[in-house]
Amino acid sequence: MQERFQRITGHLDEKSRRLWCANEAIAIGFGGITLVASATKVSRTTITEGIKEIEGKKELPQKSIRRCGGGRKLNTEKDKDLKSDLENVIEGSTRGDPEQPLKWVSKSTRNIADELNKKKKRTSHALISRLLAGMGYSLQANRKTDEGKNHPDRNEQFNFINEKTKVFQKNNFPVLSVDTKKKENIGNFKNSGQEYHKKGSPEKVNVYDFIDKEKGKVAPYGIYDLSKNNGWVNVGISFDTAAFAVNSIRAWWHDLGKKFYKNAQEILITADCGGSNGYRVRLWKTELQKPATELNMTINVSHFPPGTSKWNKIEHKLFCFISKNWRGKPLLDRATIVNLIGNVKTKTGLVVKAGLDENHYEKGIKISNKELLAVKLENNVFHGEWNYKIHPQN
Repeated sequence: MQERFQRITGHLDEKSRRLWCANEAIAIGFGGITLVASATKVSRTTITEGIKEIEGKKELPQKSIRRCGGGRKLNTEKDKDLKSDLENVIEGSTRGDPEQPLKWVSKSTRNIADELNKKKKRTSHALISRLLAGMGYSLQANRKTDEGKNHPDRNEQFNFINEKTKVFQKNNFPVLSVDTKKKENIGNFKNSGQEYHKKGSPEKVNVYDFIDKEKGKVAPYGIYDLSKNNGWVNVGISFDTAAFAVNSIRAWWHDLGKKFYKNAQEILITADCGGSNGYRVRLWKTELQKPATELNMTINVSHFPPGTSKWNKIEHKLFCFISKNWRGKPLLDRATIVNLIGNVKTKTGLVVKAGLDENHYEKGIKISNKELLAVKLENNVFHGEWNYKIHPQN
């Protein structure tokens, strides 16, 4: 039946298509409507209406045939801003595994629909579900995960970051998501993932992953620009320290930032609560004082609450694409790593630049109370330990 319908459907108008399906359903008898609807993808209601016409229970005017392209328009066609407004609603509640393209939202489709329908009726929860599926989202059930203890102000901090980001983007000030990707061994080591080779001829790598003392490891520090959708990765060969992190941000500014934000007066940095850019790291704050003074800019910093590193945009906007680009490829040397990172591109327009940082960064540097007090630091009234500004010293 499906083949017969496919052969003839292009030659039928709306009415004749309806009557053809109805006639097939009548011929089958009990269960015919269900079978025909499944095979032709014509709705059960349409087939039922066709049966009524054939049986004389319903009459339509002879010329009652819908013109090509007629019928009710899709909501997304009538409301051009619906998709973009939907993205804005769910932006503050996006989570997901940074290594997977599928993300999920913590708001239900009904709550999202209510949010979009505040001023006027625009959509339904069913349409929201279809739109989210097309955008790479799915609404999932709860699952226990070990993300540490939930801070009582966790959601408030997310909202604080989200609102501040909007303000900075409106003023065309840079908003950066920063973090260090996991360290990688340099050498002919196995790298997870696959790539095409002739059958039976896989690339041969070392059996054991013992570090090569001559080549060592690299620590890629990433800076992702939320507004411009570009990334800068500083590939360090020394220790992952706060000095290395700040120098990476400085490198981003001189290579990319000053081209896009000539009139910027402030920078917003969003970072995890731990690591080299953690909120308790004194060296992080004293090092940030240097570019703040050098560039005569106020540097705003907001940290994600403990145990929420996967919420950091850089994880699923930059790092996951780097991992995909070099999967299955041994990271033979520093040049290979820099080239693989620098060649990352996506269909959504992501462009990544990378550089090699050959500086040596000393670890274990202690910052005294006097040195910390010299930093022109201003803590926000809302969780000043997570949200603060560093002003230039004039």
